[in-house]
Amino acid sequence: MLKSKTFLKKTRAGGVMKIVREHYLRDDIGCGAPGCAACDGAHEGPVLEPQPVDPASSLCPQPHYLLPDTNVLLHQILSVWRPGTWASVASSLRLPGSLETYVEQEQGENANDRNDRAIRVAAKWYNEHLKKMSAENHLQVIFITNDKKNKEKAIEEGIPAFTCEEYVKSLTANPELIDRLACLSEEGNEIESGRIIFSEHLPLSKLQQGIKSGTYLQGTFRASRENYLEATVWVHGDPEEDKEIILQGLKNLNRAVHEDIVAVELLPKNQWVAPSSVVLHDEGQNEDDVEKEEERERTLKTAINEKMLKPTGRVVGIIKRNWRPYCGMLSKSDIKESRRHLFTPADRRIPRIRIETRQASALEGRRIIVAIDGWPRNSRYPNGHFVKNLGDVGDKETETEVLLLEHDVPHQPFSQAVLSFLPKMPWSITEKDMKNREDLRHLCVCSVDPPGCTDIDDALHCRELENGNVEVGVHIADVSHFIRPGNALDQESARRGTTVYLCEKRIDMVPELLSSNLCSLRCNVDRLAFSCIWEMNHNAEILKVRFTKSAINSKASLTYAEAQMRIDSAAMNDDITTSLRGLNKLAKILKKRRIEKGALTLSSPEVRFHMDSETHDPIDLQTKELRETNSMVEEFMLLANISVAKKIHEEFSEHALLRKHPAPPPSNYEILVKAAKSKNLEIKTDTAKSLADSLDRADSRTFPYVNTLLRILATRCMMQAVYFCSGMDNDFHHYGLASPIYTHFTSPIRRYADIIVHRLLAVAIGADCTYPELTDKHKLADLCKNLNFRHKMAQYAQRASVAFHTQLFFKSKGIVSEEGYILFVRKNAIVVLIPKYGLEGTVFFEEKDKPKPRLIYDDEIPSLKIEDTVFHIFDKVKVKIMLDSSNLQHQKIRMSLVEPQIPGISISADNPNMDIDEPERKKKKREK
Repeated sequence: MLKSKTFLKKTRAGGVMKIVREHYLRDDIGCGAPGCAACDGAHEGPVLEPQPVDPASSLCPQPHYLLPDTNVLLHQILSVWRPGTWASVASSLRLPGSLETYVEQEQGENANDRNDRAIRVAAKWYNEHLKKMSAENHLQVIFITNDKKNKEKAIEEGIPAFTCEEYVKSLTANPELIDRLACLSEEGNEIESGRIIFSEHLPLSKLQQGIKSGTYLQGTFRASRENYLEATVWVHGDPEEDKEIILQGLKNLNRAVHEDIVAVELLPKNQWVAPSSVVLHDEGQNEDDVEKEEERERTLKTAINEKMLKPTGRVVGIIKRNWRPYCGMLSKSDIKESRRHLFTPADRRIPRIRIETRQASALEGRRIIVAIDGWPRNSRYPNGHFVKNLGDVGDKETETEVLLLEHDVPHQPFSQAVLSFLPKMPWSITEKDMKNREDLRHLCVCSVDPPGCTDIDDALHCRELENGNVEVGVHIADVSHFIRPGNALDQESARRGTTVYLCEKRIDMVPELLSSNLCSLRCNVDRLAFSCIWEMNHNAEILKVRFTKSAINSKASLTYAEAQMRIDSAAMNDDITTSLRGLNKLAKILKKRRIEKGALTLSSPEVRFHMDSETHDPIDLQTKELRETNSMVEEFMLLANISVAKKIHEEFSEHALLRKHPAPPPSNYEILVKAAKSKNLEIKTDTAKSLADSLDRADSRTFPYVNTLLRILATRCMMQAVYFCSGMDNDFHHYGLASPIYTHFTSPIRRYADIIVHRLLAVAIGADCTYPELTDKHKLADLCKNLNFRHKMAQYAQRASVAFHTQLFFKSKGIVSEEGYILFVRKNAIVVLIPKYGLEGTVFFEEKDKPKPRLIYDDEIPSLKIEDTVFHIFDKVKVKIMLDSSNLQHQKIRMSLVEPQIPGISISADNPNMDIDEPERKKKKREK
C-alpha cells in the first residue's frame, strides 16, 4: 500500500518547490516470533528467542519480551557504549514496519509524541498478535519507559508498562542489576542539603549564539594529568590562531570532563594566569569539603613574569559530552552499610565518580568499569553507575585489559566474517599472482629486525651492477594483495589502524595468518612484495628509481646484532654479508646528507624487559642498545618512504595519503633553551637546521651526558607527526626529517596507512585498479583522522604497558639506589631520569603529615631552592627507587632524594625510611 504526503517549500531563489514524500507500507512482514502460524515464512533477518528466559520478575511472572522506548535504549543500554558506536547500533534497531503498525503524525502533535505513540501501537499490536499464537501459554510484551506520561497512556491503553527502575528492581534473582541502573538526569540523586558549587551551564541555543558572535569560544577540554585543578581548551578554528586557553580552579572547570566539547568565556586580562608548576593529585579528601579545594587553588597562584600569562577562561556550557566507560577502582565509604561510594578512575584526568552499589565488599580491590550519568551543580563529583567487574588489581591479564580499554584499543578476536576473507591453506604463489609482478627470487635479499620479530614487513638487497653503479632494493610485504578494498577484513584493519605492541603481547591489525605467515618476509620461503629499487652511484646519489610488485625469497632473517656481527667480521665474505656492508656504507652517506640538510637526531630512552620463562614476570630491565645496523635499516626505510611519497603525489596530487611533522611553536622550546643556558650552552631554534647544529655543538667535557639530555628534552618539545590527505592541506613539510614530502610505505603489516599508500602506488604504476573511496579526498581525510587517533592511543598503551612492567620489576627487585638527572623542575617537586633503566619519576618535597620545607621556585631559570640547596634542570642527583603500593589504584614508582643531602628531606642511603638527621637513638628504638 502506498501513502503519500505533499507539501510546498520556498527555495533560496524565491521560487516554490513541490515535495512529495511516499511511504510504502507492507503487509508481509513477520512478527519475528518463531512458531507463529500467522507469520510463517514472513520473517526477515533475526528472529526473537523461541522461548524468552524467565527472569523471575515479581511484576511479570510469566515469560515475556521487553520493548524499551528510545530514551531508555539510548540512556540505559548505550550509556556504556563508546559514542562512535551509537549510530551504527541505533540504525540496526528497527521494529517491524507494516500496514498495521504505521502511525502518521497528527495535527499539533510533535515528533517525540508521535514516536511515543508509535511504540505504544507496536507494543499493543504485539500483545494482541502473540495472544493468537498460543492461547494457553501466551507471551507478553512489556513496555519499558521512564517517561511518566508515556507510561500512564500505555497503562490506559491496556499495555503492561513499567519504568526501567521498577522492572530491574522486580528481578529478585538478580539484585546486583540495580547497581547498573543509570541515573535519570543530571539533577537526580543530588547530595542531600548540598550547597551549589558550580554555575549553571547555558543552554545550547545561547552557546551557539555566543560562539557565532565571538562572546564564547568552542574547543576540546583537555584535563591535566599532573594537576586536577587545571585544564586547557584547544579552540577549534583557524590553525594560525593561538589555540590554547587555560582554566584553573574547580568553578572555572565547571563540571567539564576530559575530551568534552565545551564553550568557554575568556576572562579579563587582569585575571589571566600562567600554567601552574604545582603537581596536585586528588587524593580523596571528603567529597563535600570544597573549602580545602579553595585552599589548594590558592597554591596555584604564584608571582610570575607577565610574559608567562596565557589567555584564561571558564567553562560556560557543554556542547557535546564525550563520556565513555571508565576503568578504575572503588574507594569504599568509611560509613558502615553505606551504598554510596566513590570510584577512582585509572586515568588521572577523569574526576572521581559517585556510584551506589550493594556489592562494595565484593568489588573492593578489583578493577571495575563505571559509566557517568550526570553531574549536578551541587555535587563535587559526577554521578554514575557500576557496569562490569574486570578482575583483581595487579593481575597481569586484568591490568592489560584495563590499559587496552582505557586507550580504546580494539582487541577482540577477529570475527568469522573477517576471517572468511583470508586465503585458504595451503597457499602458494600462482601464475595469476605473478601477473603485473617481477620475479626477484634470484636476488640475495635479507631482513634485519629486532629479536623475536615474526611480522617481518621489510627486506633489503644491494648488488654491484655491470656499469659500476649499485642497485639497492627495499622490498615490502604486499599486504594489499591479500586485503582487498571494502571487504570485512579491510574494514576491520582500517578500524584498528595499527598493530599495538605491549611488553608481553601484540594486538595485531591483521589476522595472524597474514601478520606472522603469508605476509611476513621470512627466510627461505616465496613471498609477494612491493619493491622500490634504486640505481645509485657509490656516493649514494640516486640515478634512477622504479617501483614494481614482485616475488622474493629472503635468504636470511637476521637480528640487528647478527647483521652487525657479519658486517664487523673479517672472516665473513658471503653474498649476504657483502650486501649488508654495501647497504651500511651507503646508509652512512645518506644519513650524513640528511643531517646536513637539517634533519634532527633526537633521543628517547627506550627499555627492554627480560622475562622469566615460567612466570613471564620481568627479571631484568635495560635500555635498548642501538647499533649501526639499526641506522642502516632506518635510512633505507626513510628513503623508500620519501621516494614513494613523491611518486603518489605526482600521480594523485589531490588524494595522496602523506605524513607531515609540523614545526613546533617557539614557546615549545623555552624549557630547552633555559635548560641549556643553565649549563652555559646555547640552543638556537629558529630553524630545524639551526636546532640540529646547536645540538651537535652542545657538549661538555666535564658532563658528556648533557648532550643526550638535551636531545631527550628536545624530543618533548616536538609536535605530533600526523597523516593527512594532500588535497586538504598545503603544508607537506616534515620538520624532524627536513623533508619537503613524506609518507609511510614500509610497514603495511602493522599500519593501515601503508596499505592505502600501496594501493595508490599500485594504481600509479598500473599494477592494480582504483576504486571510488581511494580518490575521495573527504573520505581519505576522515580515514587519516582515525589513523592519527589510533596511532596516538597505541603509543600511550605501549607506555602504560612499560610502566606496569616496570612496577612488576621493582616489586620483585625491592629498593634500589641509582644516580639520575633532573629533567624538569616543578614548584614542589623535581622530575628525575634514571639512565640505567630509562625510567622517569617524581621526587616530591611536600608530603602529608610532614613539616613543609621552605621552597622558592624560579620559573625564569628554572630552579627550585629547598632550604639552602638549589636544583636546576640536568643537575645530577641520587635517589632511592621503590614501588609505592599505598594507593592500590595508582601504584607508582616512588623516588626519594638521597643526594644532595638536605636535613628533613633526604633519606639515608642505608635506610630508606629514615631522614638523614634522625637521631641514632630513634633508629635504635625502632630496630628494637
